[in-house]
Amino acid sequence: MRVISGVSKGRKLKAVPGIHTRPTTDKVKEAIFSRIGPYFSGGTVLDLFAGTGALGIEAISRGMDRGIFIDINPKSIEVIKGNISAVGQTGQAEVYRNDAKRALKVCAKRKLKFDLVFLDPPYKLEMTEDILQQMDSLSLFQNGAIVVVEHDAVHTYNSHIGKLKNDRRLVYGDTAVTVYDYDSE
Repeated sequence: MRVISGVSKGRKLKAVPGIHTRPTTDKVKEAIFSRIGPYFSGGTVLDLFAGTGALGIEAISRGMDRGIFIDINPKSIEVIKGNISAVGQTGQAEVYRNDAKRALKVCAKRKLKFDLVFLDPPYKLEMTEDILQQMDSLSLFQNGAIVVVEHDAVHTYNSHIGKLKNDRRLVYGDTAVTVYDYDSE
């Protein structure tokens, strides 16, 4: 794994040891950023179920001002912190070990709003729609925010979740990416 583009281009990222984390492949990552970017002029990214932090790190490398990285796995947190340090983004990143739903409540208390959100929960959890509805009800999205959900290709999400509208679904083998746009109107 590596950072594909931006100021940290080419820097290598470490994976979480074991078989419980599915790192996003470079091919899928490039396809995601070709669709949503490829570059940004500021903003805040949330990498929920961050795993290695690769998607949030890529977004910061491509111009996001800062990132919030959340995962419940202690090994993932260690890897995320190491990867952020390795690419020189320590001053732009906050890393938290927490349950996703509890972490979102903390983000709401801090009045955080996100321009870009990556959700890549373990496929078996099937909680993505609940999380997106929670984020909408907690007002965690900036108007015009983009939400990228990575999931099992056999699953299809609703075209609308709260104020999120499905913009596109991309399939890469057994992995699918569903992209939503947020419109507060």
